[in-house]
Amino acid sequence: MTHSLNLDEALIREALAIDEQQNLESVIETALREYIQSRQRRKIVDLFGTIDYDETYNYKAQRQIQ
Repeated sequence: MTHSLNLDEALIREALAIDEQQNLESVIETALREYIQSRQRRKIVDLFGTIDYDETYNYKAQRQIQ
């Protein structure tokens, strides 16, 4: 898939130097993967404190059932 992007040359050089990638495609792919993972983690963190637990659930009783 081919796309035309206008990217800051200084950012590209810095990304290539930091990650020692061989080409621009691998730098962009790595950056997109890390961006997606970061957003997914943020969504998970946002869920903390939003889940309502059943107060009547007895996990110890569940262990005894065979």
